[in-house]
Amino acid sequence: MGKGGSLSEGVIKNIVLSYTYVAIWIFLSFTVIVYNKYILDKKMYDWPFPISLTMIHMSFCSTLAFLLIKVFNFVEPVSMSRDTYLRSVVPIGALYSLSLWLSNSAYIYLSVSFIQMLKALMPVAVYSIGVLFKKEGFKSETMVNMLSISFGVAIAAYGEARFDVWGVVLQLGAVAFEATRLVMIQILLTSKGITLNPITSLYYVAPCCLAFLFIPWIVVEFPVLRETSSFHFDYVIFGTNSFCAFALNLAVFLLVGKTSALTMNVAGVVKDWLLIAFSWSVIKDTVTPINLFGYGIAFLGVAYYNHAKLQALKAKEAQKSAQQIDEESGRLLEEKEGGRKTEPEN
Repeated sequence: MGKGGSLSEGVIKNIVLSYTYVAIWIFLSFTVIVYNKYILDKKMYDWPFPISLTMIHMSFCSTLAFLLIKVFNFVEPVSMSRDTYLRSVVPIGALYSLSLWLSNSAYIYLSVSFIQMLKALMPVAVYSIGVLFKKEGFKSETMVNMLSISFGVAIAAYGEARFDVWGVVLQLGAVAFEATRLVMIQILLTSKGITLNPITSLYYVAPCCLAFLFIPWIVVEFPVLRETSSFHFDYVIFGTNSFCAFALNLAVFLLVGKTSALTMNVAGVVKDWLLIAFSWSVIKDTVTPINLFGYGIAFLGVAYYNHAKLQALKAKEAQKSAQQIDEESGRLLEEKEGGRKTEPEN
C-alpha cells in the first residue's frame, strides 16, 4: 500500500482504539453502579452498609495502587511534601469519602434510573461552586443553561414513582461534595502544578478516605455488624466488586489519556441512558413519561454545556497557537536584526 493507505489504516486503528476505550469505560462504570445497587439494596443481596462497602473499595484500591506504583513501577509517583499532602490531599480525601459514602447510601432508597437523573445536576454544582470560589466567571448565558438543567431534573423528580426524600437528600449531598472536590482539585493541586492520574490519585487519596470513613463506621455500622453474627464475608462478591471499582479507575486513566476528558463526559451521557434502560427493563424499576421528559430537558442542557466547553477549549487552543506563532516570528525577526548588526562592513 502507498503512504495514503498506511495513513488510513493508522486513522482507522486510532478510531477503533478510541471506541474500545469508551466501550470499556461504559461497561465498567455500568457494572460498578449496578453491582453496588445489587449489594446494598434490601430486595437483592441485602447488605445495606454503604460505609463498609466504600471502605472495602478503598482498602482494595490502596493496596493495588501501592503495588502498581512501588512494586511494578506501572506509573511514576508524584513528588509531594508532607505539608502539601496535609494541606491539599487530605481535604480532597475528606470530600471524596463523603461523596462516596452518600452516593452509595442513596442506592438503598432510590432506583438506579432516578439516581442517574439526579446526577445530571453535576455541571450545575461544579459551575456554582466554581463561581463561589472564583474559579469560574459568572455568565448569564451559562446560568440560564444551569437553570434549564435544574428545571429538567425537578420535572424528573416530580414524575418519580418511588420518590424518597431522604434518598434525594443523600444523592444531592453526594453531588455537592463531589463538585466541591473537583473544584478543590483545581485550587489545591492543579494551581500548584501537581497533576494526579487515577492511579496516583488512589495511591494518595484512598488511604486518606479510609481514615475518614473509619470514624462514622465505628459509630454507625460497626455496632450493627457486630450484632449480625450470621454475616460471613463473601470474598467472591466483595472481591469482584472491588476489582471492578479499581478497573474503572484504570479505564478512566486510559480513556482520558488516549482521548480526552470531554470524550468521557459524552460517554457518560450514553452510559446514563443505558442505565436508565437497564433499570427499567431488567431491574423492573418504574420509569414514567414525566421522568423521561424531565431528564430529556436536563440532557439537552448538559449536551449544550459540553458543547460550550468544547468551543471554549478550541478558542483557547487557537489563541495559544497564535501567540506561539507571534512569539516565534518575533524571535526570528530579532535574530535577523541581530545578524545584520554583526555583519562586517566592507
